[in-house]
Amino acid sequence: MAASRVRSLLVVDDDESVLAACTRSLRRERKVYTADNALAARHIARSARPDAVIVDLRLGTGNGLDLIYDLKADRPEVRIALVSGYLSITIAMQAVKAGAETVLVKPISPKEIVRHIEEGTTPEGDINATPTLERVEWEHISRVVADTNGNISEAARRLGVYRQTLQRRLRKPPK
Repeated sequence: MAASRVRSLLVVDDDESVLAACTRSLRRERKVYTADNALAARHIARSARPDAVIVDLRLGTGNGLDLIYDLKADRPEVRIALVSGYLSITIAMQAVKAGAETVLVKPISPKEIVRHIEEGTTPEGDINATPTLERVEWEHISRVVADTNGNISEAARRLGVYRQTLQRRLRKPPK
C-alpha cells in the first residue's frame, strides 16, 4: 500500500546538527518543523498537525517510544518513522507496537526517510539470515542502553565494561 505525499513533517531529535541537516535537506519540498525534546514535539504536533513525524529513539532523558505512543493517541492517522543508531529487534518491535509505521537505522539521509514514509516501506533484509556475532552483540548493547533510558554510565556498569569502551562500540554500528 503506497502512502500519500508528505507535505509537512516534524523531526524530533535532541541533536541540533541533525535537526539543522534535516531542515536544510527537506525544506524545499515540504514544511519542516523541528523539536529537540518530547514536550516541544507534542506541542508542535498538536498545533501544526504535520502529515508525518520522524522520531529519534534517544531524546535526552526521554525516549522516542513514549513519544510515539502519545502522538498516535492524539492523532492515529499521523505517519511516524522511528530512526536510531541504537536499534535492536526488540526496540523495532516495540516501535511498531507503539505505532511507528517505519523503523530505520542511522545513518540514513532525511530524503531516504521521507521516501520510506511516503511509500510505506521499510528497508529489505533477509529475515531468515543468521545474525553475525557482531550484530547480536550490538543488539544486546542497544537493549541495555535502551533499558537504562540512554544512560551510558549505567549501561556500561550493567555490561561490565568501561564507559569509553561502550561509547566506542556504540559509534561503530554492525555490518
